Amino acid sequence: MVPLSVLDLSPVTTAIPGSAALRNSLDLARLAERLGYKRYWVAEHHNLANIASSAPEIMIGQIAAVTAEMRVGSGGVMLPNHAPLMVAERFKVLEALFPGRIDLGLGRAPGTDPVTSYALRARQDPRQGDDFLERFQELLLLERGGYPQDHPFRNVRAVPADVALPPIWLLGSSGYSAELAAAVGMGFAFAHHFADYDAASAMLSYREHFKPSPTLAEPYAILGAAVIAADSDAEAERLAASADLHYARRAKGEYAALASPEEAASYPYAPIDRERIARHRARLVVGGIGTVKARLLSLIESTRADELMVTTMIYDHAARRHSYELLAQAFALPERGRAGNPGSDPNA
Repeated sequence: MVPLSVLDLSPVTTAIPGSAALRNSLDLARLAERLGYKRYWVAEHHNLANIASSAPEIMIGQIAAVTAEMRVGSGGVMLPNHAPLMVAERFKVLEALFPGRIDLGLGRAPGTDPVTSYALRARQDPRQGDDFLERFQELLLLERGGYPQDHPFRNVRAVPADVALPPIWLLGSSGYSAELAAAVGMGFAFAHHFADYDAASAMLSYREHFKPSPTLAEPYAILGAAVIAADSDAEAERLAASADLHYARRAKGEYAALASPEEAASYPYAPIDRERIARHRARLVVGGIGTVKARLLSLIESTRADELMVTTMIYDHAARRHSYELLAQAFALPERGRAGNPGSDPNA
């Protein structure tokens, strides 16, 4: 079976504030390490009441420090929010401290609303429109020393200069990102968990048009999927009520911490809310582990995914842990022992 990985947004709930959500991420990372997950990525979002993950570089260092083998990375760094030189230096530092374990996933979107996006970029060079490609090229030129002799950045070096950037992954939810990843010969991760674009179309196109590069000889595609697994279909449906309410509210421009399943069950949904939830459920994999595994295997087959990256946004942290435990068992992940893991908690 394909390897499994984790995408963590550090969910904030009505019972768990952002500070506790970040600590829960460290706890989940320790568990994922023991269960045999291949990599653990953290997201970048800003000014969202239900997500505490705003600074992936900091969390990557913390997670890598409490684990020993699992790769840790960004899913992703939203490049429009950052100067490419700063991204290069931060990830070189991480690579220097945790050699061979860091991934640099890059995204095109700001990860927030337009006003917050402006606040993030207000003191940067005021480029207009979608400048992801320009920033991406600048990042590669800085790493490869590709600026011409007369360019002012010719002698700029991202430090530590003796450390190469970790592997770069392009994240996407459309055909554009798939085409770009294929053209530059980099790994591709598709966000099926929120994309309206067809996952199979994007991932098969990436594979078909992939051009080998010095860093990647063969295409490698990760499928991101939202999953809620439980001991039964009924229990999974109960847990998913929180996600349903969040989506219904978000569609109306209402952002709030994740509500409990009980609060979600008593919410007065309008018919349009029900329609939106039904559409969202097409992307959300919910059920007992048998139901979930069958649906995920179908997705993997249709997209030819090399790896499955799972995100689980639910109210209860213990239930979130259990969902990942069930998936690890169902996909027969090679469990790692506690020995050698500097972050293992004997009481966890």
